[in-house]
Amino acid sequence: MAPMTQQHFDQQLVGRRRVRAARGEPADFLLAQVAEDLADRLALVQRSFTAIADVATPTDALREAIAGRGWPLPLAAEPVESLARRRAAPVVVAPADALPFRDQSLDLAVSALGLQFVDDLPGVFAQVRRALKPDGLFLAAMLGGDTLTELRQAFAAAESEIDGGLSPRVAPFADVRDVGGLLQRAGFALPVTDSDRLTVRYGDVFALMRDLRAMGATNPLAGRRRVPLRRATLLRMAEVYHERFADPDGRIRATFQVVTLSGWAPHESQQKPLRPGSAKARLADALKAIELPTGEKPGG
Repeated sequence: MAPMTQQHFDQQLVGRRRVRAARGEPADFLLAQVAEDLADRLALVQRSFTAIADVATPTDALREAIAGRGWPLPLAAEPVESLARRRAAPVVVAPADALPFRDQSLDLAVSALGLQFVDDLPGVFAQVRRALKPDGLFLAAMLGGDTLTELRQAFAAAESEIDGGLSPRVAPFADVRDVGGLLQRAGFALPVTDSDRLTVRYGDVFALMRDLRAMGATNPLAGRRRVPLRRATLLRMAEVYHERFADPDGRIRATFQVVTLSGWAPHESQQKPLRPGSAKARLADALKAIELPTGEKPGG
């Protein structure tokens, strides 16, 4: 029997908060920007894609951006049934860690800000890899480890001071280097990862928290403290945030790190790395560097 994946996120809570967010005024500026960026990157790929799936993107923003550039509207894999009924067809109800796609059935799989709350990210990558045809592309974006670092620090300081200890308040997000390693482990060829840091300014921390609520992105941790946050702790957190992360005009900064990743299902036509020792020129010559024998150090 395979070992069970440790549960970091409360998936039912994630779904309920997404449903609640869908009923109100959305804060979709971040997702809209990421969707446009992914569609622009895809437009640079000289390839025709017909069988396309969108894995767990919270809205139709990415699907619409892709269709707007001439590709077919991707099939959406939506984890929440009630939200699936609100999405444009074609759509299938499926969580990101239990994808329904047949092996080698997709030309392209995409995802925008839908994978950062998945417990078994290696498993998701492996499923996507199996679903792609040879030379099929996986292109996705997710929140990275520096996201909301200011909020995390402010909560930690306030809880240490008021409550005498810490509780998990902000989700841990993936490190860009770890994501690249996971792509390799899943069997992707030519894996690439990069990241951008977006700074959003708010009048106060409560405006930031309202946006997070409207995104359906408030604390989804399975190990979160189940008692309400004390008012004194919340007010002290707001003070610390302003003290440490306010600009001269009094507005505070919030960081969102977006990690973009891509990988290809292996195919014989793809560029292969050279065998060790097969290079026709030495690296030192190419760099016009001085090569020292093993153990020898340059003189002072």
